[in-house]
Amino acid sequence: MNIDKYISDVVAGVVAQLYGEVNPAQIQIQKTRKEFEGDYTLVTFPLLKLSRKSPEATATEIGEKLVATSSQVSAFNVIKGFLNISLSAEFWQERFAQIVATENYGQAEATGKTIMVEYSSPNTNKPLHLGHIRNNLLGYSVSQILAANGHKVIKANLVNDRGIHICKSMVAWQRYGNGATPQSTGIKGDHLVGDYYVEFDKHYKAEIAELVAGGMAEDEAKKSAPILLEAQEMLRKWEAKDESVRALWEMMNGWVYEGFDVTYKTLGVDFDKVYYESQTYLLGKSIVSEGLEKGIFFRKEDGSVWIDLTADGLDQKLLLRGDGTSVYMTQDLGTALQRFEQNNLDGITYVVGNEQNYHFQVLKLVLKKLGYEWSDDIYHLSYGMVELPEGKMKSREGTVVDADDLVEKMIATAREMSAELGKLDGCTEEEANKICAMIGLGALKYFILKVDPKKTMLFDPRESIDFNGNTGPFIQYTHARICSVLRKAEEQGIDYSAKVAADYLPEEVEIVKSLCDYPQTVSAAAEAFAPSMIAAYTYELCKLFNGYYHDHSILRESDENVKRMRLQLAAQVARVIRTGMALLGIEVPERM
Repeated sequence: MNIDKYISDVVAGVVAQLYGEVNPAQIQIQKTRKEFEGDYTLVTFPLLKLSRKSPEATATEIGEKLVATSSQVSAFNVIKGFLNISLSAEFWQERFAQIVATENYGQAEATGKTIMVEYSSPNTNKPLHLGHIRNNLLGYSVSQILAANGHKVIKANLVNDRGIHICKSMVAWQRYGNGATPQSTGIKGDHLVGDYYVEFDKHYKAEIAELVAGGMAEDEAKKSAPILLEAQEMLRKWEAKDESVRALWEMMNGWVYEGFDVTYKTLGVDFDKVYYESQTYLLGKSIVSEGLEKGIFFRKEDGSVWIDLTADGLDQKLLLRGDGTSVYMTQDLGTALQRFEQNNLDGITYVVGNEQNYHFQVLKLVLKKLGYEWSDDIYHLSYGMVELPEGKMKSREGTVVDADDLVEKMIATAREMSAELGKLDGCTEEEANKICAMIGLGALKYFILKVDPKKTMLFDPRESIDFNGNTGPFIQYTHARICSVLRKAEEQGIDYSAKVAADYLPEEVEIVKSLCDYPQTVSAAAEAFAPSMIAAYTYELCKLFNGYYHDHSILRESDENVKRMRLQLAAQVARVIRTGMALLGIEVPERM
């Protein structure tokens, strides 16, 4: 049941009885502010023309009629022009019974829509880093949330496996690798290739310095360094499909993919489709031809093709170089068209950092001008960068925060802090390993996902692993605590499966209200592409339950009906915690 709509309908019926037909837009219902008594508040000002009375008199009249005609409304109070409505205990008991009876609570009916979410999109010249972690976690979580809203979701990854940056790692390995492989060195494949990207940069800088010392201008030296010229020549050979270059490229990329797969598995993210830039970079040229024919694009004297977007407040955008080679925009136009046509998509979400905001603005506008109406169904989930207490990361210098190293550190920190607090007491080594991995990864994921995607965030590993406050471990511990209570109830032979009649305390009503909010939260998170909304909701639910549990016993309650009701309540809180955290890609332990 959508409670907001239910209340609106009941109020609309009463207003119609009192004053005649009412426009639904005039019924403005909102949740009652915490400092006032009541559950929902009616704003009476839009109704004054109908009632021809003061705000207070209108509110009082509607309140009296509601109490007299609706068994679900138990009381009301009036504050100026606001009518605060209190719903009966029976109303909340019925809502709770509905929650218990709903098998996939929070899961919407199928919409028939297919949405693609493209995330990760790594380069194959270096391992995944902290920035990629935010990207992957956002992409995976948004996919889960959209699926929970009834959409068919295709999780896609476009791997940037070609270009000058790839050739840089290849040249450095040829020059300085001495045939090193992941097997011979014991180094994970993506790390090994990344080492040679750093190695390239080191030698490139040394060659520039040597040329400058010989009297060459720095700008010229940067273009003339032998190792760079070698990388550029390798790219030309790759594009000409030189067999030896392609063989080297396939071998080194293979190492990287094996490394990526390990990291993805550890992070708990996956993909339904993987696209490779080497197979898509020529796409889009037909779109350029189409745009020229329609007069939407124009050709400059050097043969390059452009679109003029100055009338739209942007600039002129290059779509095809004078030598006929593609730019990223050409490729993205082609892949967008390919994705929509091949998968019959109703929308595509690109999870890409905010440095690409302009790129996606142009992409949508160009497609719109070409007459592709589905361009309105492209959404750029733009996210801010992740910084550390020490400052920003720099990839060429090899100072990035490696994803694998960070995960390892998180799990080690989780073990250290859990042991200090006695959370692992009584656990076998196997259980301890599993719990620490769960806590470490849960802390990492929650810390990143609780922040609005658009914001730049500061990541502090130790701060994220705290069993108190707005953290993953706090939520995980709440779930484990409830599971412990439910296990003890089972051990005592308490059956709490049947519907039970027991009066609710005000705190119990508040928990039911919070549980009722879950489906709407899932819906709102999908609308806003914001896992942070799920994180905030789950945290508030846990705070509410922990406060209640601190003040009221469950298993020591003497009234058997009340005890069973409280066990039911605890079980539903645990279920919603579990499903909410699953939408964030976070596992919750049953023991801690």
